[in-house]
Amino acid sequence: MELSDRQEKIIVIVKENGPITGEQIADTLSLSRATLRPDLAILTMAGFLEARPRVGYFYTGKTGSELLTEKIKKYKIKAFQSVPVVVKEHSSVYDAISTMFLGDVGTLFVVDDNSCLTGVLSRKDLLRASMGQKDLDAVPVHIIMTRMPNITICEPEDLLIDGAKKLIDKQIDGLPVVKETKQGLQVVGRITKTTITKVFVELIMDEI
Repeated sequence: MELSDRQEKIIVIVKENGPITGEQIADTLSLSRATLRPDLAILTMAGFLEARPRVGYFYTGKTGSELLTEKIKKYKIKAFQSVPVVVKEHSSVYDAISTMFLGDVGTLFVVDDNSCLTGVLSRKDLLRASMGQKDLDAVPVHIIMTRMPNITICEPEDLLIDGAKKLIDKQIDGLPVVKETKQGLQVVGRITKTTITKVFVELIMDEI
């Protein structure tokens, strides 16, 4: 976030004189309280200043990068998850390849009739299964899929940064977002490396 010259001056004033009221800040800058109000609102919402009723403004002591880090650490997966691309466990390898191609994804989640997670398919899994196979319609995906407990998962309330760390640590392209039900782990979304990249790029661009 790029601050204006006046906003930079406000931060210096509050840093040196806080707690200080908005009226006192306005007097120092020879401005009206109404003129200053938008700047104070921006600086408070951005986290540079803290406002306390009947006391005044305080300088938080946090840099722009620290505020950005705090913001990232509050993001939860549920706000960024996308629609999962799934296949049933009795689907054929041919159907799975078609679904992956049409969905333009790198990972498929295999589910049972209750939409509960039973496996995961990667591009490598499908490529390996298709090599040397003459009839891909005859091979069900449950034969080649990765099964629990070897599947890395996340939940909607998990932090986005934790999901990103799992993707990096496991060197995988996507995570199923699941919620626990009586039938099992129901797949409700997905988080991918592309999702994480878009979020971080948009966040940084907003701060420039």
